[in-house]
Amino acid sequence: MSKLIEIYTDGACSGNPGPGGWGAILLCGEHEKEIFGGEEDSTNNRMEMMAVVEALQSLKKRSNVKLYTDSKYVIHGITDWMDGWKKKGWKNSKKQPVKNKALWQKIDSLVSKHNVEFIWVKGHSGNIGNERADELARRGIPTKNS
Repeated sequence: MSKLIEIYTDGACSGNPGPGGWGAILLCGEHEKEIFGGEEDSTNNRMEMMAVVEALQSLKKRSNVKLYTDSKYVIHGITDWMDGWKKKGWKNSKKQPVKNKALWQKIDSLVSKHNVEFIWVKGHSGNIGNERADELARRGIPTKNS
C-alpha cells in the first residue's frame, strides 16, 4: 500500500477574470513539495482547478490522496455534478455546455489514476496548509513586469 499524500490546493485571481495564479503543497511523511504557476487571463474557478490538475499530475505513481481545497466549485464539480455532466454529454442542468470542460475532463482522468478523497476547508480560517497554498497561488499570479 502506498503512503498517504496530503495535498492542499488554492487558486487566486487579480480581478475575475484577470491574471490568475494557482498553488499546491504536497506532503508525504517527511517530504514536502510546493508548486505554483499562473495565467495572464483566467478566472478564480479555473485557477482552483489548475491547482488540482497540476498537483495530481505531479504524482509519479498511483497514490492514496487526501486533497484539501477551499473551492466549493471544485468539490461539487467532482463529487456532485461530474457524473450528470458525463451522462448529458458535458451539458449542465440548463442544457448549456459545461464551463471549463477540458479542465474537468483532465481532473476526471487524473482522479481515476489515484484513490482521491476531496475535503473542503474554509478559506482564510487559519488552516496552515490552505494558507500556504493561498500564498503560492498569489505568488503564481503573473505581473506586468514578469
